Amino acid sequence: MKDFPKVLILNQPFNNVSGGGITLSNLFKGWAKEKLAVVCLGNLLNEHTQLEPCDRYYQLGWKEHVWKFPLNLLKRKYPSGPITINKRKKKVKLIKKSPLREMLLKEHVNPFLKKLGVLNWASSLQLSPELCRWLDTFEPDVIYAQAQRREAVVFCRLVQQYLKKPMVFHMMDDWLEVVRGEGILGDYWHNKIEGEFKEMLNVCSRHFSISEPMAREYEKRYGHPFKTFHNPIDLTFWSKSQRQSQAFGAKIQILYAGRMGLGIQSSLELMARCLEEIRRERRLPIELVLQVGKKPAWSDKYPGIRHRGFVPYEELPDRFAEADILFLPYDFTPSATAFIKYSMPTKASEYMISGTPVLVFAPADTALVSYAREHKWAKVVTSDQVQALKAALLELIDKESLRKELAATAIQLAGDKHDAAKVREAFRDEIIKLIPLEKKAARKV
Repeated sequence: MKDFPKVLILNQPFNNVSGGGITLSNLFKGWAKEKLAVVCLGNLLNEHTQLEPCDRYYQLGWKEHVWKFPLNLLKRKYPSGPITINKRKKKVKLIKKSPLREMLLKEHVNPFLKKLGVLNWASSLQLSPELCRWLDTFEPDVIYAQAQRREAVVFCRLVQQYLKKPMVFHMMDDWLEVVRGEGILGDYWHNKIEGEFKEMLNVCSRHFSISEPMAREYEKRYGHPFKTFHNPIDLTFWSKSQRQSQAFGAKIQILYAGRMGLGIQSSLELMARCLEEIRRERRLPIELVLQVGKKPAWSDKYPGIRHRGFVPYEELPDRFAEADILFLPYDFTPSATAFIKYSMPTKASEYMISGTPVLVFAPADTALVSYAREHKWAKVVTSDQVQALKAALLELIDKESLRKELAATAIQLAGDKHDAAKVREAFRDEIIKLIPLEKKAARKV
């Protein structure tokens, strides 16, 4: 639509693998392609980066991302500037990476810096003359930003000060609270970043959250009203394969699809142990399907585990509807709970619309549990004990009426609260409101 404003997106590329990327893609779907541009770090641009919604990307490289000595000798130097596109494959042209370097940084260097409390000091983002020229050429009307670390927060402020355009900030996870426990200087960095975060929020014209509990908490913390925009779903796309019957087939299939952090793996192994007990005690043919990137080593101990691997996004409606129960676990460790307390998993709305009953396994004080309990769209377990999980799972297995009730409630809620057509319209309205009246009039001429 020709009256859409030009939006500059900071720190998050379009993709269909990360929560921020999927949410971004769904919120901006249908936006005029020439009116979108993205600025983000080079390590975020990869084979999953989507070019269909936007192909104007500026990669923050060595001219903008500055590492202090001696880390500048070890860290990869990404080139700065507009990305190169492989026209034949229609994908971002990737930079060859050293697997050894990646392993050393991820498993040794970064954890060591975090423990010392200097990771937030070790690098910064700045505006290069090349980036400023690129921004001037694009001439955005509005800035939309996400941020998951200190340097990204400071960078948002720098860009807004340079462009002097209204900025929208969208918070995905409560990562600031995790900083307290990061190394010997955790409290120092939390207080410093909290101050920088508040300064950045103060120059924003709109504040978005990923859940209603986050919106309420953040308004109390920071003094700004937050409007909730969670991942919306295309009802037509997801409804085409919606599960119609809650009867079981020859084998009961429980599906988990998503990321595999250590805490999540612990919750998944708890489910595996639970299924072993059920198979032994009830002689039920039941399996746990892990639709994840890499098969976890512990899964070989359990005969009822099947590894599928990631599937294309287009196949997810079929996969979710084929399962008998969708498992939505969280990490129960204190640091993870702090991080995800106010988050809402991207796949929550996708699970809801599938027509397959959902089993939520998460700490009681999370936004996910609050949402599931308030609207009764999932069976909820808040104790990370095998017996509690087994009791809930057996209730789902034994009561077809409960499965029908949960699935029907979830479908209704997905249509009411997560319909992409409704959510996108509200999202666009919030951004369009930021455009000066004289500019709106000029665009309609």
